[in-house]
Amino acid sequence: MADSYHIPVLLQQSVDALSIKEDGVYADLTFGGGGHSAEILDRLGSNGRLLAFDQDKDTLANIPDDNRIIFCQSNFRYLLNFARYYNVVPLDGILADLGVSSHHFDESERGFSFRFDGPLDMRMNQNASLTADYIINNYPEEKLSNILYYYGELKAAKKIANEIVKKRADGKIDTIFKFAKIVDKFCGYDKKKDLAKIFQALRIEVNDELGSLRAMLASSEKSLRRGGKLVVITYHSLEDRLVKNYMKSGNFEGETEQDFYGNKMAPFRQTGKVIVPSDDEMRINPRSRSAKLRIAEKL
Repeated sequence: MADSYHIPVLLQQSVDALSIKEDGVYADLTFGGGGHSAEILDRLGSNGRLLAFDQDKDTLANIPDDNRIIFCQSNFRYLLNFARYYNVVPLDGILADLGVSSHHFDESERGFSFRFDGPLDMRMNQNASLTADYIINNYPEEKLSNILYYYGELKAAKKIANEIVKKRADGKIDTIFKFAKIVDKFCGYDKKKDLAKIFQALRIEVNDELGSLRAMLASSEKSLRRGGKLVVITYHSLEDRLVKNYMKSGNFEGETEQDFYGNKMAPFRQTGKVIVPSDDEMRINPRSRSAKLRIAEKL
């Protein structure tokens, strides 16, 4: 694993939840620095297989020299397509760590963090066309407001959007620090937290994170064998709500359907309680503080 790239969150707990069989077939949908994948490979036998996904080309340098791993440089929304292409369906387990990697936050040119100045990028897939720069400088005010309200859960969304539109009329907003200065006055006592919400909203829009998550969860149902495990680590309420609802009911609204006889109709059964990092892990890896691990079994 490339330790400098990313420290995996809830490593042992998430891989334990997969209940790995030596000859099983598993998917790590968020390869990153390869930490979770390395742990899975350590538990697999020579006949086991691992399908690993990451759309960020920077992760290619972290792929181990191991013939048991199949790497897919793609968004995990295409899980089922690749699993079928490589003839590895049904899978025995799926793991997804939905958080943004340390690497993304630490590379100023990627534009994910307000700690450094740099371009307003935020693309996880560097080949994608939509950037935060385009959103900030071109989206209509109402659309900007909706993104900030729904994806950042910001009460001042309308005021922030209005200010962005006014400022961009005076000249392009083309750097992180320039943008941060514009929205600074709408940040309360905890400026870092409010700025993080604004950046989160833009990042979610740039990468269609919630759309990709919905597609991945729907694919997981078709990709897993009966008894297979779906293991997901979430970091904010929007993605956690989608995962929780889907594991509970098989839909994203969380509305449980019943058959003619009153039996619950859901493709998964949640197993155990939500797992959160220990105090020690949160101290060593601050990024893990908001993490929640949810586990479900395919019925």
